[in-house]
Amino acid sequence: MAQMYFYYSAMNAGKSTTLLQSSFNYRERGMTPVIFTAAIDDRFGVGKVSSRIGLQEEAELFGAQDDLYQKLQDMSANTKIDCVLIDECQFLTKEQVYQLTEIVDKMHIPVLCYGLRTDFRGELFEGSRYLLSWADKLVELKTICHCGRKANMVIRMDETGRAIADGDQVVIGGNDRYVSVCRKHYKEALGK
Repeated sequence: MAQMYFYYSAMNAGKSTTLLQSSFNYRERGMTPVIFTAAIDDRFGVGKVSSRIGLQEEAELFGAQDDLYQKLQDMSANTKIDCVLIDECQFLTKEQVYQLTEIVDKMHIPVLCYGLRTDFRGELFEGSRYLLSWADKLVELKTICHCGRKANMVIRMDETGRAIADGDQVVIGGNDRYVSVCRKHYKEALGK
């Protein structure tokens, strides 16, 4: 029976690597996965999922206005789709998460979503909020803080490397802009 999975973590836990491994496993067995990634995140090229360890694969793009259920309906008219993999799923809208549940429930295709749970303020992203609510399986991927404890928070840094607590929820960046830390070091960095 198809299910929807939400693999979540702080940054640098290997979410994209895990997604690419899942895609490889499906392809190795002669099956067809479809990968989506957020159009807003073009750090590694448009329409690509890339991991920091060098793995990469082409992906379909999604933006806030896209109907993912309709896209999959259209794609499945020409080929059998065995799995849907979503990278940067924190950027999904509530409606798109609902559309993913329809893919699982009506099309009987498993959906595996990979993304951040919270932003640099410690608040849920919209996509993450509804994936936490509606996914069949929740899987936390772990990474560590510089102190060795589990990192479950993300600090956004300014150009000088100072932690900042205000600003737009979405500012695309990597290790130059964000660092994953434990809650204790998150509070210390922000003077809380």
